[in-house]
Amino acid sequence: MYMKSGFVFSQTDTRPMYQQIMEQIKQRIAVGDWPPHTPLPSVRELAVEIKVSVITIKRAYLELAREGVIVTQQGKGSWVNDVLDMKVLQREELMQHLEQAGKLAKSLGLPEEKILQLLKQFME
Repeated sequence: MYMKSGFVFSQTDTRPMYQQIMEQIKQRIAVGDWPPHTPLPSVRELAVEIKVSVITIKRAYLELAREGVIVTQQGKGSWVNDVLDMKVLQREELMQHLEQAGKLAKSLGLPEEKILQLLKQFME
């Protein structure tokens, strides 16, 4: 059985809901919460759980399947693809974190040298 999704959506995020759902599914896969072969909730289960339309979930699953992130079979459901290149998802996840960190550092007025020093510190 799949783990509860625990999705969190921002009211200020301007992206379509299906893209936000896709991002959060990819994030769970990238960090290892949903390893290969993990069954995803059915379209209806997820729609009820996160209070969005079935059409929105279907769109997210369709796009994820097109990208090769998940596999969907009629009557059998959807699951995390076992031939997924985890490095690609992890790289995407890292880039999102770095983008957020960069924006925050800029708003704090931190010099580039200090940011690089902090990054090196966390990599040790």
